[in-house]
Amino acid sequence: MIRKLTEQDHQQIMAFLSEEPSINLFIIGDIEAFGYSSEFQELWAEFDAENNIKAVMLRFHQSFIPYAKGEFDIDGFAAIMKQYIQPISLSGKSDIVEKFEGYEGLKLGAKRITFFAECRSDENLSTTDVEVKKATIADVDQIIELRSLIEEFHINKDARKMLVQVMESNSGRTYYTGDKGMMTACVSTTAENSMSAMIVGVCTRKEYRRKGLATAIMQKLFKEVLSEGKILCLFYDNPEAGRIYKRLGFKDIGMWTMHQ
Repeated sequence: MIRKLTEQDHQQIMAFLSEEPSINLFIIGDIEAFGYSSEFQELWAEFDAENNIKAVMLRFHQSFIPYAKGEFDIDGFAAIMKQYIQPISLSGKSDIVEKFEGYEGLKLGAKRITFFAECRSDENLSTTDVEVKKATIADVDQIIELRSLIEEFHINKDARKMLVQVMESNSGRTYYTGDKGMMTACVSTTAENSMSAMIVGVCTRKEYRRKGLATAIMQKLFKEVLSEGKILCLFYDNPEAGRIYKRLGFKDIGMWTMHQ
């Protein structure tokens, strides 16, 4: 049986999700930030005959994230998604998302597959002499300007608004380096919750690359987040970037598929 979740389900659902806190980072973070009664957010779960949870699905605006540990009611969850404006955004563990691909009547956005990695220890991190600063809302425009210079990045038209919202809600933070009043490199977290945090937006101006700036910033940010007892997570699809992250202590835990 699939039903919509309410505040009364909170303890049970969080216990279910916390068994894989990295994979469920987005669902956990959105529950903690927005609860069960926001008009832009809904959660459903499938329960077995003993009232144990088998699967969960989050809707955040037009984006959906399903999660399950074994077999689940694909038809039931697909029927829920069909009720919303198509195409929809769908993301999650690749083996779960793939079950919905090609599903009749369900239109999905463009597909992208990445590695999903996590870091639980700071034993691979070292200190640095590079001056690293923590960004405030006053630095938002410089962060967006720097990100817009990176070819691989696709800047959303609401990027500034979203970054401000993340900072104001304490669901993310940014560290950066600067030179003569100009931001030279930065790295951010997003979707931070009580258990985990996602690393995003690692970037350096072209003329300042290969100076160790991004590594210095990541080490500073990683130590702070890990000291709070949180797990660090990130997506990557560039093997060179993957090697850097693994030197810092990240380990692959699976594949993540996004349809956007």
